[in-house]
Amino acid sequence: MDDHLALKRTPLYDLHIALGARMVPFAGYDMPVQYPAGVLKEHLHTRASAGLFDVSHMGQVLLKPKSGKVEDAALALETLVPVDILALKEGRQRYGFFTNSEGGILDDLMITNRGDHLFVVVNAACKEADIAHMRAHLSHACAIEVLEDRALLALQGPRAEAVLAELWAGVSGMKFMDVREIPLLDTPCIVSRSGYSGEDGFEISVPADMAEALAKALLDHPDCQPIGLGARDSLRLEAGLCLYGNDIDTSTSPVEGAIEWAMQKARRAGGDREGGFPGAERILAELANGPTRRRVGLKPEGKAPVRGHSKLFADADGTLEIGEVTSGGFGPTVEGPVAMGYVLAKYASNGTQVYAEVRGKFLPVAVTALPFITPTYKR
Repeated sequence: MDDHLALKRTPLYDLHIALGARMVPFAGYDMPVQYPAGVLKEHLHTRASAGLFDVSHMGQVLLKPKSGKVEDAALALETLVPVDILALKEGRQRYGFFTNSEGGILDDLMITNRGDHLFVVVNAACKEADIAHMRAHLSHACAIEVLEDRALLALQGPRAEAVLAELWAGVSGMKFMDVREIPLLDTPCIVSRSGYSGEDGFEISVPADMAEALAKALLDHPDCQPIGLGARDSLRLEAGLCLYGNDIDTSTSPVEGAIEWAMQKARRAGGDREGGFPGAERILAELANGPTRRRVGLKPEGKAPVRGHSKLFADADGTLEIGEVTSGGFGPTVEGPVAMGYVLAKYASNGTQVYAEVRGKFLPVAVTALPFITPTYKR
């Protein structure tokens, strides 16, 4: 049996085929990894202009408070995430993560205050588990509604605003992490000014039956091209952003993963809602005392890319293993190899030289600040 027959398809599947996409299995879906232009050109086009991504495989969930007060939904969700949801203003979005009782990360997600409910977007690979997790722990306070009939598009790049403004002029008034319901092609869409490319951009939740028409309307703009998962991965790697399952997972804490910036003061030691989330004891202790290992940027000295799962060593002869690469490849914008991974905390300072094992050789790699590019979010 053809593996592709068992895969789910997004509402844009037929359009991907028509555009000449090469399709691959990803998180249970048949997804476009690249179009005829190829990964390198797609990556550079997104950095220079505007790229359109299909991210409809991700999960879209509404948390509707049974009390009618969005504050009650926020407080309920705070029992699962170490993030200040209560202070999230209407029309604003925040990055967060579900943690487990050991302080590991179950998934990372985006949370929006939509006025009378919360809108949560979760990763495709974790979607079923996340929804079950929310049903198990939040059903007392919230009705949990999974939006099965919506697609999700990401429009990314310095020309993204100009492209979207052709369909709705008011987009220029939005700032990074703003969320609004806006009419696109006479259809109400939920649009956030965010994304995972390091560029200014938007994510657009659209009814599934309008997804293809909207995608075509955006692609009609001369600055906009379709972009596949290959370039999405190299873009987010240059931006120093984690891919769940690669760079963060149930074995990594938010502090080890260097994403504790997403934990606001209210949920930290001394905050008015300190702790109260799974794994708080470990996570708060690591905030106070430092973790044993840390996610860092890695810049190989030569031209050879250092891939995920390559072991890292303190010495050139590979006697003292100190960590592992989690994501790595060629960075088209920086014109060289880039990577990130975990090293023991004493080796995590910028400028530290470590060595990656690549096909039996130990290649010099510098621990480097993330991101590798300068983000262009509209603040």
